[in-house]
Amino acid sequence: MTQDTSVDEIQSQALGALGAIDDIRKLDEWRVAYLGRSGRLTSVLRGLGALPPEARREVGQRANMVKSVLEKALEEKEEVLRQAELQRSIEGGKLDITLPGRRPNRGRLHPTTQVVREICDAFVAMGFQIVEGPEVEWDYYNFEALNIPKDHPARDMWDTIWIDPPSESEKPMLLRTHTSPMQIRVMEKTQPPVRVVVPGKVYRYEATDATHESQFYQVEGLAVDTNITFAELKGTLYEFARRIFGTERKVRFRCDYFPFVEPGVEMAIDCFACGGRGCRICSNSGWIEIMGAGMVHPEVLRHVNYDPEIYTGFAFGLGPERIAMLKYGIDDIRLFYSNDLRFLYQF
Repeated sequence: MTQDTSVDEIQSQALGALGAIDDIRKLDEWRVAYLGRSGRLTSVLRGLGALPPEARREVGQRANMVKSVLEKALEEKEEVLRQAELQRSIEGGKLDITLPGRRPNRGRLHPTTQVVREICDAFVAMGFQIVEGPEVEWDYYNFEALNIPKDHPARDMWDTIWIDPPSESEKPMLLRTHTSPMQIRVMEKTQPPVRVVVPGKVYRYEATDATHESQFYQVEGLAVDTNITFAELKGTLYEFARRIFGTERKVRFRCDYFPFVEPGVEMAIDCFACGGRGCRICSNSGWIEIMGAGMVHPEVLRHVNYDPEIYTGFAFGLGPERIAMLKYGIDDIRLFYSNDLRFLYQF
């Protein structure tokens, strides 16, 4: 019997044995017997070196062809047996394909992000544009251009996180303490009319407690044009309060001080929890302060080469976390940044 005939016999026997297999676990035994390191076909290939040169090539080609045939037959048989096993499992009730699948967990927006978007949407609907700026800021934009002189308390190390201490740099840098610097940057590059809202994260070097965090969000707003009066400020912020807290809200303005506006005011809404009668949320006053605002100080306008005799404007600033705390009855600002999923999943 020639080697060529031996290879054909191996193919015939292997395919016959493969066809008789009805258990997927026996396929590996068949593979080892015919295609493994010590398998019958592998032994033929290893013995090619002992054949005469004229027979070596012919037998080698034939053996490789048989190897390809057997490997393909093995793949097809494995697929057939897997499908048969799956069908038996279905028919036997092991796999109920009518059961609903497991839904993947879905992410959601952080409550602060949700409120920031609500605030921005309210002002965009009134004609404002959204702009963002750097969180690492120059002293000039954060303080000087906003009419905050070098001896102002806000520059104290206990309030400001400095990158370059003022004593060591002519142009010190810091982590911005508010988003107002972007108002200056916008006015430097834009001629009136200007209407922008600036959301973003700000930083303060202070101890944290239920109402204070070292990092939090702010949304600042600015409108500058000819003939803007305090009436436009009141009307804009009143409409904002109605959009965020409900159409039945009442609004109160009282004098307050901010160095970059004159006059400055605090804005409050009537307590939505007690209807203005007084409760724990409003400290029994009937009112809840939600933001500071005012008419843009003439010195701020001069810093950006706006003529305060021609242009006027108003600015405002509020904390989204405070708005969220009021809307959802949250009593500790630190919960926003504790990464406690039990808290976050409520929103």
